[in-house]
Amino acid sequence: MLDKFPILISAAAEDAGKRLDQFLAARLPTTSRARVQELIAAGKVLVNDGAAKASLKLRGGETISVLGEMQRPPLKALAEEIPLDIVYEDDDLAVINKPAGMMVHAGAGSTEDARNRGTLVNALLHHLGSLSAVGGELRPGIVHRLDKETSGLIVVAKNDEAHRKLGAQFAAREVKKKYVALVHGWVKKDSGTLTQSISRDPVRRIRMTTRLEGGRTAITHYSVVRRMDTKFGKFTLLDVKIDTGRTHQIRVQVAAMGHPVAGDTLYGAPSQSRGKSASISLARNFLHSAELQFRHPRTGETVALKTELPTELKEFLKRLEE
Repeated sequence: MLDKFPILISAAAEDAGKRLDQFLAARLPTTSRARVQELIAAGKVLVNDGAAKASLKLRGGETISVLGEMQRPPLKALAEEIPLDIVYEDDDLAVINKPAGMMVHAGAGSTEDARNRGTLVNALLHHLGSLSAVGGELRPGIVHRLDKETSGLIVVAKNDEAHRKLGAQFAAREVKKKYVALVHGWVKKDSGTLTQSISRDPVRRIRMTTRLEGGRTAITHYSVVRRMDTKFGKFTLLDVKIDTGRTHQIRVQVAAMGHPVAGDTLYGAPSQSRGKSASISLARNFLHSAELQFRHPRTGETVALKTELPTELKEFLKRLEE
């Protein structure tokens, strides 16, 4: 929202019949309707200098005053005893093999309730105790991210100096990241580089898109490991290396190529892959962060780590090849 209050907005004749919360959400594009409803409930919105409900139907001609922002308590991640697969750990950092289904951290709209549970950060606070504060109290130690349904290696920082130095390596594209992905269909070229820029989808905000101009640069290199012709359809197993770390980068770029990641229904993969006499489904995305290489922030020595595909992905491949 704007930072100068009060904000005065006039309802025109054509606004007659609109709900107050709906009207304000449209006029304050950086504020969600749920947030508007919170402001109204807290008495931060007046209509013609009087209190109003979110459901008020405007008549046209009213003056709506937004008096200020909601004052929320600071968000803080909580320690929680959750098993972790710690691949590497020293005084400065740790590398975790994150399972699919685990969010890295709670969202900015979360509070200290059930939504701020079960995340990697919650588990890290329990197992490691001290983490860097550079990312704030909701994201302590988090230098980079993996999507919820992506498994594999992720590095976290235990102190601020390590965090800043690791962050600088990511920003300079010096960290080497390799993923394994299974995509639908047969990718034509044995190798290639995807360079479509990535933007937030203006209609479905949980998605990213390559269809808009002016997006953020994203560079993805892929090579075909093998093409599979199965009773459930055709698939291609890929090794993927990324130079940049945009949200959903691999998922959105391979989908734009016409080959969505298996299990990734958000970007067009079928919920079930069907053959003539059988079908198969995957409850997560077939995308795994298999290798990670970076310079140690204290010693400068190369840290190179690998992890195998998790059991559920190995079993999925085995079923495809039966």
